[in-house]
Amino acid sequence: MSEAVVIPPRSRGILVKRLIIYSLLIAIAALFFIPFIWSVSTSFKTLPDTQNFSFIPKPWTLSGWKTVWTQYDFKLYIRNSFFLAVVITTISLALSSLGGYAFARLRFPGRELLFFLVLGTLMIPDQLRLIPVFVMLTNWHLIASFKGYILINLVSATNLFFMRQYFLTIPKDYEEAAKLDNAGFFKTYWKVMLPLAGPALAAITILSFQGTWNDFYWQLILLQDDSKFTLNVGIARFATSSAFNTDWPALMAVATISIAPVALLYIFFQRYFVAGVTTAGVKG
Repeated sequence: MSEAVVIPPRSRGILVKRLIIYSLLIAIAALFFIPFIWSVSTSFKTLPDTQNFSFIPKPWTLSGWKTVWTQYDFKLYIRNSFFLAVVITTISLALSSLGGYAFARLRFPGRELLFFLVLGTLMIPDQLRLIPVFVMLTNWHLIASFKGYILINLVSATNLFFMRQYFLTIPKDYEEAAKLDNAGFFKTYWKVMLPLAGPALAAITILSFQGTWNDFYWQLILLQDDSKFTLNVGIARFATSSAFNTDWPALMAVATISIAPVALLYIFFQRYFVAGVTTAGVKG
């Protein structure tokens, strides 16, 4: 006859604490996840059914999704959003990694002052630089153009700071070994430092893509052409297209579409994102 397993009081207390903590975390996660579930559920409802408090559509219908794809030009808006997000993310990865490496490893006059000036731009709100940026792009004939929007989003101070902090955590032994092989600054950056900065690059990929994909302020102001509108601008126009009635199923369908790419990107790069954010804050 097998003996019953006796759990020590101390282990029992730890088990209870973990159970309470995990229960709270699951409850908080569910609380944040409910709006997303509600949006997806509403997208499959009929318009009258949206007034009912239920997560299960009665009946199920694809009318909202059909409205989005057939009656409005959301395909074009999605392509524009993807184009801007991919281009800006790619350029930001290149420039922020180069700038971060220079601020972290290279020695040149005024390096610290220049770095603090870059950080100082974080304190300038977008509303304050709206008029100078708008006038500048108008004089350069870049309003209602992807070029103007890309130009003001080439690289952010946040990404520069993030890459600098991560490069500072990499031991200098790798660079010294590269110097013994007669590697210059750029070769050391490209062959040694950049492959070691994978988690930081993954984090910047998520942040840059998300920032561009979710941007509304600058896209609404600068992309003043129907053919250049992005998904967020299209959603805003769709939501305000009728003054008397809102097509909630169609609106929730396009909202679900707008959430999906960023959610999938985070799921695939989650491990690297957490590692990059954690490591970048270790050394100043």
